[in-house]
Amino acid sequence: MARIAVIGGTGYAGGHIAAEAASRGHTVVSVARSVPSERLDHVTYIEGTLLDVPGLVAELEGVDVVVLSVPARADMAGQVRPAVAELVRELPASVRVGVIGGAGGSLVSPGGPRVVDTPGFTEEYKPEALEAIGVLEDLQTGSGDRDWFYVHPAGGFGAWNPGERTGTYRDGGDVLVTGADGESFISGPDLGVAVVDEIEQPKHHRERFTVGY
Repeated sequence: MARIAVIGGTGYAGGHIAAEAASRGHTVVSVARSVPSERLDHVTYIEGTLLDVPGLVAELEGVDVVVLSVPARADMAGQVRPAVAELVRELPASVRVGVIGGAGGSLVSPGGPRVVDTPGFTEEYKPEALEAIGVLEDLQTGSGDRDWFYVHPAGGFGAWNPGERTGTYRDGGDVLVTGADGESFISGPDLGVAVVDEIEQPKHHRERFTVGY
């Protein structure tokens, strides 16, 4: 069993990842700016912020995997990319890093444009999407000593569209996963399944992948 830290572990994606990992018997540490009143069994909650990298590194001593699920929105806009880069530099080289990005960096088709570059992409979400893509670019150009993976959820992923746990998903590589009806969706619980599967049986070393139904 692994010792897994989820930064942003009380958020929508992070909470589902923590829950799935704990249900499989992993040791889970959830780090967020506040500790929730309702807590998951077998999850240790720590107050912390991505903006305090030295404090985080001290709290995360002994973990095997760190999953970052902190969207670059509201007061975190413009701050996530540099903070993630600093954290990746400061963590021991043996720690595997996972990042939950957005659908915007996915490709529409093999060799095609990114979702964020298509005409239908909502303008107000572009800054968050581009910062998430910047995190990926930093990982791609960073030290080869660090193993990492980066997940692009489906386009319809979010707290506003929760869904249920099916235990199934598809891996689309670089391309946004869509169903036969053209819709792109994955539930919160099944994103957790995909992430914990990658932790238990790594298939993506220093690369990104998309997930959906």
